[in-house]
Amino acid sequence: MNDFTKDMTNALFNQDKINDLFRQKLQQAVNDLLESELTAFLGYNPYERDGWNTGNSRNGAYYRKVDTQFGQIEIKVPRDRNGEFHQHTMPDYKRHTDVLAQTVIKLYSKGVTTR
Repeated sequence: MNDFTKDMTNALFNQDKINDLFRQKLQQAVNDLLESELTAFLGYNPYERDGWNTGNSRNGAYYRKVDTQFGQIEIKVPRDRNGEFHQHTMPDYKRHTDVLAQTVIKLYSKGVTTR
């Protein structure tokens, strides 16, 4: 049994803990995906000798908060030195997911009205 399944079995008895667990795992997954996206763009892993004197390297990151259905997550968007990297995981300037809008559209299409 891995850590995720242990955490999940412990959180099954409390709905708030499940949302917190999903929020933490989602935040970790998005941050890992963004970091690997920069690694693929640059062509070398962090602190590798292959990256020396290539003309472009990692240049820190900026933080952005995004509202999801599990709560607010803080993502760490990495940057490159030349400013050529544009991530495709999260759309630029997007601060919330469209889950609520999609739910309203689905309910309206099923015939549920505001009354």
